[in-house]
This record gives sequence, structure tokens and C-alpha cells, in this order.
Amino acid sequence: MLNDADVVFICTPINYVIPSAKALIPHLKQDAILTDVASVKGEIVTAIAPLWPNFVGGHPMAGTAEQGLDAAFNAPDLFVNAPYVLTPIETTSQTAITTLQNLIEILKSRYYSCSPEVHDQSVAWISHLPVYVSASLISACMTEENPEILQMAQSLASSGFRDTSRVGAGNPELGLMMAQYNKEALRRSLYAYRQELDQVIEQIEGNDWAAIANLLKFTQSQCPAFIKTES
Repeated sequence: MLNDADVVFICTPINYVIPSAKALIPHLKQDAILTDVASVKGEIVTAIAPLWPNFVGGHPMAGTAEQGLDAAFNAPDLFVNAPYVLTPIETTSQTAITTLQNLIEILKSRYYSCSPEVHDQSVAWISHLPVYVSASLISACMTEENPEILQMAQSLASSGFRDTSRVGAGNPELGLMMAQYNKEALRRSLYAYRQELDQVIEQIEGNDWAAIANLLKFTQSQCPAFIKTES
């Protein structure tokens, strides 16, 4: 029964986390720990923390882009080596944090802790921005007016395009909620990305191949910091 649970995870879409917490809290025992798995933390923590001192915002970064019951699968190693972020604030119970840390260790995930604000800007860069870059890439390709060129492009698209565009073909509802609930962080990232694109356009138009070469060398050197492989 719910009123006997030591730890309760809210695993709903982002827009249902706060209403679900409000509905659950009256049925929790006094020392129960409440957490969630949403990819946005700021608004959620601000709303729930004052209602339940044992609430800890959480974000396990594991899973797939698929959705619905048909996408469910047996994956005992789903969380192994995956980042699992907790976003406690000053009023968060240390006991609740420690309990969740122990659970994360059992899952063999990589534990991280930061403020809700740091979390939301970080995921805006590496998760939410790529969704909109990818969606814009697909949309831009579809503006090709010559049907022969469009058909050939679609025929020639291989692993490079697939890898770059994959997240833009994910769950539209989730992508929308990323923008709605992480608006400012995503907007900041999108402006920075647009500035980089404008600079590349200027360099190409100006035949500034040295600048282009330097950009590609720089991004090649920095990519390993973002793309980690686990042994």
C-alpha cells in the first residue's frame, strides 16, 4: 500500500509531476521519501519542496526515445553507468538524499548532485537543445522545393544524418514540454547556437577557411569531453 512505502517515485510526463505529487502527499507516511524522474527540475522542485520536506528532485538519464506500453522492454542494465542526478536544495532532508544515493548505487548509475538551476541549464545544452537542432534540421531539409533533390537526399541519407536527426523524430509531446518547462535555459542555448551558425555562415561567405579549419579542430578536440564511453 502507498501509505507503507518508504520511497515513492513519480514517473509521469513533466506536466503531471506536480499534480501527482499534490495528490500523493496526503497518503504518504510522515517519513516517506518522494522523488521524480523528470528532465526539468526548477519548477518542480519549487512547487513540491515546500509541501514535502522529504522530496528530492531526480533525473535518471537512461531510456529510449520510444513511448507507450509497446515500448516497454526488459532491461536489467538500463541504469548501469547512466548518469543519475539529484537536485537537493537547502531545506532538503539529508536522510532522503542519502537513501536515494544508496538506491542509485544499487542501480550502478553514476551519481551527480547539483542545484535545480544548474541541472536545467546543463540539460538544455546536451538534451533539450539537440532536440530542437535536430527538429530544425529535418524541417530545413523539407524546405527543398525540387522534388528530385529531396528524393535523392532522402535516398542518400545514411548513418551521419540518422544520428544527427534521431532526437528530432522523438516524442513530440515530450519535446514540447521541454520547451514549456525549461523555457529560459533552452532559449539561452538556442540563441548561443544561432550565434555560432551565423558566424559559420559569415566565414563561409567570406572564404575564411582558416577560421573554419580552426572551428573544426576545436570541436574535434572538445567532443570527447561530451561523448564518454564506458569500459
